[in-house]
Parts: sequence; C-alpha cells; structure tokens
Amino acid sequence: MVESILIPTDGSDYGKTAIAYGILLARKLGVRLTGLHVVDIRLMQGPAFTDLSGSIGLPPYQELLPVIESGLEAKAEAILAEFRKQCEAAGVHPETKKVVGVIDETIVEEGRRCCDWVLLAQRGEHFHLGSGAILGSTAQSVVRRSGKPVLVTPERFREVQTMALAYDASPPADTALNLAAELSRLAEWPLTVVVITDDEALAAKRSQRAAELLAALSPGSSVVVRKGAEDKELLRFIHEGSADLLVMGAYGHNRLRELILGSTTSAVIRKSTIPVLLTR
Repeated sequence: MVESILIPTDGSDYGKTAIAYGILLARKLGVRLTGLHVVDIRLMQGPAFTDLSGSIGLPPYQELLPVIESGLEAKAEAILAEFRKQCEAAGVHPETKKVVGVIDETIVEEGRRCCDWVLLAQRGEHFHLGSGAILGSTAQSVVRRSGKPVLVTPERFREVQTMALAYDASPPADTALNLAAELSRLAEWPLTVVVITDDEALAAKRSQRAAELLAALSPGSSVVVRKGAEDKELLRFIHEGSADLLVMGAYGHNRLRELILGSTTSAVIRKSTIPVLLTR
C-alpha cells in the first residue's frame, strides 16, 4: 500500500510533530522516510528587496545575494540534520533532500517523483505570513495537485490507536474507504465510518454502501451516523476524542459548491487536532 513517505520540514514545532508521525508510520508499517527542505526561491529573488535596500541605504541586492544564499544554505543543512537526528533517535534511518524552488510546487513534484504519500505539518514556520506557510494555501494546493495521499498533522503528537473515515459516497470517499480499510488492516487500528447527513434515507443508503464495501476489506469496522453540517459535525467528532486519525476524500464536491458554501476539506485541514489523511 505505502512504501515511502515524503516529509517536507522547515524546523518549526509543528514540523517536529509531523516528523514524529512519520516515525510512527515508519515503525508501524516499515515505510521509508525522506525529509525534504525547500529553500524558497522567492527569498532569493531581488526586485522587492532591491527597492527596500535602496530606500534604507543597504548595499545593492546583488552584493547581498551571496550572503542570503549562504544563510539559507546553512539553515537548510541544520534543519535536515535535526530531521535525521529525530528519526535516528527512534531507530529510523531516513533519506534527506534539499531543493530550491516554490514550496508547494516543489513538494508536489518531489512527491510524484519519489514517494507514495506526502506528510505535511499543519502549520509551517511562516504560517502568519499567509501564502508562504507550509499550511494554509500551500497544504491545500498540495492536496489538490499531488495525485497522492497527503497526511496533514496537527500541533501535538499522540499515539494512534483508532481511526475514522468520513464517508459521503462520493468517488473520493470510495477511494478513501479502500485506503482506510487497508491501513486499518496493516496497522491493526480499529476503523469507524462516520456518515453525516440530516436526511435519514440518505444516511441509511450511505451506511449500507459503506458496510457492504467494508465487509470484505475490514470486517471489524463500525458505522455511525450523525446529523448536522458536515464540517462542524466532523470537527465535533474529532474533538470528542473518538479517533486518533481521520481518513477522508479530499474536495468531494465541485469547485462552485466550495466557493458558495466553503469546503469541508479545508475546514478540517485547518482545525483538526488529529492527523488527517486525504486522498483524491
């Protein structure tokens, strides 16, 4: 099912939690880990910095560029060294890679090239800066474009003992069901399927479909039905401590519906207190 996981890392506290979850999966499933640090190419591009340096009397950007590059290089090496140290302390021996590029684009490209899953921290070092954050627009971009499962991890680590699947009978949800069943079997984590709808007939239909699909894949699974708005009820389920890991199909509805009503996927990515494994 999964043999290798790519972990983008930036040295942040959230990033260290992501590494801890990677280690958990490496030890539980025997997967290989690759730590990736992306040196943001935008930090090396000069127009804005040139304007700033001229206005405050700093040397020209061209003269500062080698200093900037050297600092970013040293920082990247330190972050990857810490990644290796955290992994090796747990008996896991990872690979590491440093790439210069645009963060989300590079993560997607490297994920396609080398790994089965991508594992992202929920927030990165520059979360407060918006689009530069490893989570926020970057995470959503990676989930949409990677074509591979993406595991988004929260602020704090906790051992995974149980897992849940958010199920709405959409094609992404069916894909997620198969992934969740296989992960449940391999890791021996009990699986609960969560169906959320106010329509009782629809709830029965979705529950029956999930049960039928799981009958052969994960016989010990259970199905629960809850009423309410998808995003709010799913987050309530998470915050109740009902599972330690959630699997869901990413962006199960069309883009127009997302623009009008918002996206359950986006809300869960931002607010979940447990890891969320997303698949298209």
